Amino acid sequence: MKFSATSRSVQGSSASRRLRRAGRVPAIVYGGKGEAQSIELDHNEIYHSLRKPGFGSSVLDMNLDGKTQKVLLRAVQWHPYKPIVLHVDFQRVRADVAIVTRVPLSFINADESPAVKIDGANINIVLNDIEVSCLPGDLPAEIVVDLGEMKNGDVLDVVNITAPEGVEFLTPETETVATAHIVAAQVEEEDTAEDAAEGEEADAEKPSEE
Repeated sequence: MKFSATSRSVQGSSASRRLRRAGRVPAIVYGGKGEAQSIELDHNEIYHSLRKPGFGSSVLDMNLDGKTQKVLLRAVQWHPYKPIVLHVDFQRVRADVAIVTRVPLSFINADESPAVKIDGANINIVLNDIEVSCLPGDLPAEIVVDLGEMKNGDVLDVVNITAPEGVEFLTPETETVATAHIVAAQVEEEDTAEDAAEGEEADAEKPSEE
């Protein structure tokens, strides 16, 4: 994924406000072998880029003043109630140095699992992303988690997920990712239905009085 940036020489709150009024976003890029550098972005471009799946968890190509740098998105400051980007932080990455970041989890086949199809249970997603360490070239945009084998009462932990090649999970193995269970109200409804059915059977077995 690519985006463009230009160097920013003027800093401070008043300068940032002028940038925003002009449709620009103040930002900073740091890390790697270079010094921290103030930059600015086109608001519309970065706004739509931030809405793209995987933009926040991928190694990005930043075209800064005509030269491309590999960076990671590290932080975004939004307006409290308007769809306006106020500030963005990026970190430079080197191909030979491992990075630590969070990668979103993508869940598949929940509706095909025995928990849902047979038991009518709910699958509750507890963890939506996972912290990883890897070289930039090995960073996945997402990690797919197959829920197709889950049964009622199952608990899926980080240890049950296979890490992609070259990727190390830093999130504790014991942390819960997803659970499958029948909600209490559903259990009560089933018990009530069973009790009613048993009552009807008992009534049917009573001898009729003449």
